[in-house]
Amino acid sequence: MIPGFEAIVEERIKAAQKQGRFDNLEGKGKPLLFEDSHVPNDLRLAHKILKNAGFLPPEVEIRKQMTHVRELMDQAGETSADQAKLHKRLNYLMAKLDAVRSTGPGNTLARDQYRTSLLRKIK
Repeated sequence: MIPGFEAIVEERIKAAQKQGRFDNLEGKGKPLLFEDSHVPNDLRLAHKILKNAGFLPPEVEIRKQMTHVRELMDQAGETSADQAKLHKRLNYLMAKLDAVRSTGPGNTLARDQYRTSLLRKIK
């Protein structure tokens, strides 16, 4: 951060608190609820910021795609030609998820790609 910027921000927050600008906020006095309960407390805010910026870890992104394919499968008829394509897509995503979860080089590659995309977005 810019030197002195933190002090200015802190000063403005304290002034707003004294003026009562935060008194009517929804959920005041209640703990924040986080969707990612499996994430350690010290990393939750960072995860939420990345999620809001459209960056999901590869495993989460694959799971989202799998959910979407399953929803499409539920909507398609059982004898539909689309059903076979969707089933193949789901199998592909399941294999991809296994590769991302593994401790082998596939996991390293997925992490590197995720890291690279984050760095591009930040710069």
